Amino acid sequence: MSAIVEVTGLCKSFGGLQVTRSVNLRVEQGERHLLIGPNGAGKTTLFNLIAGDLPASSGNIALLGKEVTHASTAARAQLGLARTYQIVTLFGRDTLLHNVKLALLGKSPLRNRHWGAFDHDQALSARSLHVLDTVGLAGKAQWPVEQTSYGEKRRLEIAMALAQDPRLLLLDEPLAGLSSQERETITALLRGIDKSITILMIEHDMEVALAFADRITLLHNGEVILAGSRQQVVADPRTREIYLGH
Repeated sequence: MSAIVEVTGLCKSFGGLQVTRSVNLRVEQGERHLLIGPNGAGKTTLFNLIAGDLPASSGNIALLGKEVTHASTAARAQLGLARTYQIVTLFGRDTLLHNVKLALLGKSPLRNRHWGAFDHDQALSARSLHVLDTVGLAGKAQWPVEQTSYGEKRRLEIAMALAQDPRLLLLDEPLAGLSSQERETITALLRGIDKSITILMIEHDMEVALAFADRITLLHNGEVILAGSRQQVVADPRTREIYLGH
C-alpha cells in the first residue's frame, strides 16, 4: 500500500518547550488511523504540523508522495488535505449553504473570478445542497449557522471538509461535546465515508474510536510510544498505563 501521509523525525518547539519529539507516522491509502494519548500529548500540534498551520522545527512531511514540509496550508489543501478543528470554526451569521459554498470555492476556479456574485451561481448552489444532503442538513440550508445545534455544526464542519474532495481527512475530536444521539449520528456519517478518503482522527470517545480505527498511534509527551493494529495497541500494557489509566 502507498502512504497518503508520511512523517519522519518531526519536531516542534515553542521556545524552550519541545511539544513534538522526533515523531514518525505513516498512514496508508484508505486507512482509518486513530491518534490517542492524554491531554498535552501533542496530538493537535501534530495535526497542525501536517496541515501546515504550524511550521515544523525539524523533520519531514510527505503528502501523497510529495515533500510538503515547507509548503503552505493552501498548497497542501490543493494536494487533497482537508481537516476539522477541535473547536468548531464556522461563519455563524452566514447560512449553512453559504458556508459550504465557501468550502467549495477553496478548490474551484471560481475563487479567482473577480466579478459577479458567486451566491447566484446555480451549479455551485446545487453542489452545495448535495453536500448538505449527504450529512442530513439540506432542509436547513438557509438557516444561519448560529441557530443550529452543536451536533449540526459538527456535521456542517465535516460536510465542508468533504466538499473539497479530500484524499486525506484530518478529524480533530469530531465527537467532543456531543450527546449520545448526536454521537450516533456522526459515527454513522463517518462510517459511511468512502474508503477512497483516508482518515486520521483524534478522538477521546474510545468505544467509538476503537471500533472505527484500523490502526492506532499512541502519543505521550510529544513522542510516539507505540503504533500498530487496533488489537496490538489496545493489548499493550503501555496503553493501559499511559492512556486508559489501569
